[in-house]
Amino acid sequence: MRTASPRTIALWTVVALVGAAGWTVLALSRGENVSAAWMVAAALGTYAIAYRFYSKFIAHRVLKVDATRATPAERLDNGMDFHPTDRRVLLGHHFAAIAGAGPLVGPVLAAQMGYLPGTIWIIVGVILAGAVQDMVVLFFSTRRDGRSLGQMAREEIGPFGGAAALIAAFAIMIILLGVLALVVVNALAASPWGTFSIAMTIPIALFMGFYLRVLRPGRVSEVSLIGVALLLFALVAGRWVAESSWADTFTLKPSTLVVWLVAYGFVASVLPVWMLLAPRDYLSTFMKLGTIALLAIGVVVTLPTLKMDAVTGFASRGDGPVFAGSLFPFVFITIACGALSGFHALISSGTTPKMIQKETQVRMIGYGSMLMESSVAVMALIAASIIDPGLYFAMNAPAGVIGDTVQSASQAVANLGYSISPDDLAQAAKNVEESTLLSRTGGAPTLAVGVSEIFSKVTGDGLRSFWYHFAIMFEALFILTALDAGTRVGRFMLQDMLGNVIKPFKNVSWKPGLLITSAVVVGLWGYFLWVGVHEPLGGINQLFPIFGISNQLLAAVALAVCTTLLVKSGRLKWAWITGIPLVWDATVTLTASWQKVFSSDPRVGFFQQRSNYQDAIDAGKVLPPAKNMDDMHTVVTNSTVDGVLSAVLALLIVVVIVDATRVCIKHVRNPDSSRLSEAPYVESGLTAPAGLIPTRREKEELRDAGVGSASRG
Repeated sequence: MRTASPRTIALWTVVALVGAAGWTVLALSRGENVSAAWMVAAALGTYAIAYRFYSKFIAHRVLKVDATRATPAERLDNGMDFHPTDRRVLLGHHFAAIAGAGPLVGPVLAAQMGYLPGTIWIIVGVILAGAVQDMVVLFFSTRRDGRSLGQMAREEIGPFGGAAALIAAFAIMIILLGVLALVVVNALAASPWGTFSIAMTIPIALFMGFYLRVLRPGRVSEVSLIGVALLLFALVAGRWVAESSWADTFTLKPSTLVVWLVAYGFVASVLPVWMLLAPRDYLSTFMKLGTIALLAIGVVVTLPTLKMDAVTGFASRGDGPVFAGSLFPFVFITIACGALSGFHALISSGTTPKMIQKETQVRMIGYGSMLMESSVAVMALIAASIIDPGLYFAMNAPAGVIGDTVQSASQAVANLGYSISPDDLAQAAKNVEESTLLSRTGGAPTLAVGVSEIFSKVTGDGLRSFWYHFAIMFEALFILTALDAGTRVGRFMLQDMLGNVIKPFKNVSWKPGLLITSAVVVGLWGYFLWVGVHEPLGGINQLFPIFGISNQLLAAVALAVCTTLLVKSGRLKWAWITGIPLVWDATVTLTASWQKVFSSDPRVGFFQQRSNYQDAIDAGKVLPPAKNMDDMHTVVTNSTVDGVLSAVLALLIVVVIVDATRVCIKHVRNPDSSRLSEAPYVESGLTAPAGLIPTRREKEELRDAGVGSASRG
């Protein structure tokens, strides 16, 4: 065992002290000004320690990743779904695929509880739960020919629990994709800048795909420079288009955007993965991480103060205007993706295991990508916490609470315990060239205001509006990459399910199967999106309230499968690594599900809300947000559907956990009774580094294999 050098020890000691200093200031400061830079310090210090030590321990001591074992990408390479992909491109694809709406808007909404609870969950949750889940699922899926999460559950837990997992995972996936698409539509509906820039990423990605596949194979650095240059040009040109006569051409109606999104989702699902999906996700990662890095630098340079309370009164009372419910369990449900996300497990058992070159790369791609997403969530929480709390609540409280004038909003905010004048509310909107910022709910506009606050302190107040609209466009690009990858993963899940009955579907690259299942998946989420765009209380809007809970229920399925596989593969003493996060996630999410179904508070409980609206209908009254009796009946229907779905999904997850527990106990009692569905060992003929930067030994191996120049390029 190699002994660490004094220099290495000193370096990691400094990193640990930086992180500890950040946590100390955040935890102990009360009633005094706290710089957001301390949140950045706490996050970066913790991430570095966790990646260097904890993720390495799991990868090499627990999972025992094997560089000599051929991955599905190498063994089953067909140029369609299975394709060995350069680790840098795959890291970009995986990060772009998992980083959707959750890490951007969830922390913004959770800021209602104060900045401290969200910060703790985002950082501690990711290093102990979210990143662990992503890496372990990726490892076990890679060992099983890239099987989907539901199919792994069926093969390893059994037909009963597996069937529950398959149904729950696919249903939740459709809900998640519909919500992601709705956020994209809302962001692009009035943004010719965003529409043009995002549209241009498609031909740029196609060019990059052919460049790496045909023109200059392996020259990743070259194509990266070209792609980034073209992307920056597209962003600048988008601003020109928005101010030109072409603006009307790229100002699309929501219904038109739905059609284009459905068409794009289908095409991205059926084209070879190297042609569009992987290079486009890789390209967008430069913008995503570049923007987040610049935000972090901006925070360190300008040292903005956290104006939101560390913990607000809403955390204990549960009567917040942004969302109802107490800190436990709802702050963990609201933040979702920034700390732990079931959606990630679908990507880790979807596209990525079919493209990864070496098992040794699961640490960088699985654990590392999730840390990157968590950093996005931290920056989103900072953006929400540095703006005036009065403005925050005026933007995120519904119109039924604050009214529709700056005067009524100012008074309503004062009733909540905060203050902001009508003139300040009007000026805030004027600063970003918006007619109003009142009740701009959903989190995205608040994030954009926070981003403009940080960047304008660096570049000058005159660019505040530019940065606001840039952030809106950035959020749409951020989310769209999760939509296209998610559609392909949904196709894999449906193929796995149908393959249990119709054998040709087992081959995920079988042309008729991939065309049929892609059409079904985009048709399902496209239907809910279409209805949601045309009916404010219908379609995906009907399912939006269960987005966070369903995502975290899916994480419970993933952690249950991981724990079962750790036990069955002879790693019982390490089962706590996923077992403890499973217990926590199940406790939080099932508690939230129970409250959402049975709470007597109509703002929380679906059935109580249904009862209240039905009573109002019987009395001939109209309650907000309904505007007429038809809306009242729609709310009753929505509350009923959401309550039933929440109960059914929770029940399915309980079935999975109970059946997984049965399998684990059975294995412990009689190990010979268990059977693993792991693919046979095949020796790898590929040589590739485990991390972004090859070690000295890896450079020698690349040189000996004659691929050193390609790897460096």
